[in-house]
Amino acid sequence: MSGTRLRSELEGLNAAYGITGQLSFRMKPGTQRIVAGIGNEFGDALVSLDGGQVLSWAPKHHQPVVWLSPNADFVPGRPVRGGIPVCWPWFGAHPEQPTWPSHGFARTSRWNVSNTRSLGQRGTQISLTMVFDGDAKNMWSETARLDLQITVGAELELELITTNTGARSFRFSEALHTYFGVADVRQVAIEGLDGCQYIDKCDGGRRKRQAGAVTVIGELDRIYIDSPDDCRIVDPGVQRCIRIATQGSGSTVVWNPWREKGRKMSDIGPEAHLQMLCVESANAVNNIVHIEPGEAHRMNVRYEIEPL
Repeated sequence: MSGTRLRSELEGLNAAYGITGQLSFRMKPGTQRIVAGIGNEFGDALVSLDGGQVLSWAPKHHQPVVWLSPNADFVPGRPVRGGIPVCWPWFGAHPEQPTWPSHGFARTSRWNVSNTRSLGQRGTQISLTMVFDGDAKNMWSETARLDLQITVGAELELELITTNTGARSFRFSEALHTYFGVADVRQVAIEGLDGCQYIDKCDGGRRKRQAGAVTVIGELDRIYIDSPDDCRIVDPGVQRCIRIATQGSGSTVVWNPWREKGRKMSDIGPEAHLQMLCVESANAVNNIVHIEPGEAHRMNVRYEIEPL
């Protein structure tokens, strides 16, 4: 897109959806991405219209909660490492087309702004709708609408809404692939998944049962099935707890690439794995969603900070 078209688009977005003192659109420096900068008395965030992706969030007077890799690559059409990528309409590899992009096409599609509003004490909200074109049309034969509402304040709330606008039912899986910043992942504990069955992708997909809190001492890639609505990331290094509260999410994914795999990933690097941890609200494997014509499915997740 030419510089003139970008400037014109930015002017149009700010005229139609900007909120003085709270929300404005700009180019992310060094990239061709338009981002919404959201800031109010409660918190600050950055949202990319490419991928509909939250890139950062920090409540006021707190260290950033959402982690973005210092080596993140912003090449058009490629996913960005960090933030909150939207995985949809499949999670992981496509079950029938292994050459298609992992985690679907939503995280690399363009999203349009559909609304913005100030919510007073709750913060500032931006609503996005995914554009179905290009790869999306080639890889998805169903008729659907995908919306994302992002509310930024002392808490961060996301609601991913899938609406079946066609004449037949379909199935889909999804995840909000959230990367959290931590002081040292080796000292972190995830509480709330005790007793849950999980698929251990680092051990050939074997099904196991969680005993106690989840800790990270090596590569971790697990899908917890029928997981609770709430869990917590306890981080003694910064004396805080991140509470994750969900509705409409049946699965929780926990991932950290650890050193060897991280070293092979140019957008992570050899040591960045120690400062990040993915805890993803999802519907995958046993929790895949079946949706009838005219129905909508909502997956809501809310993040808030609590002191230890």
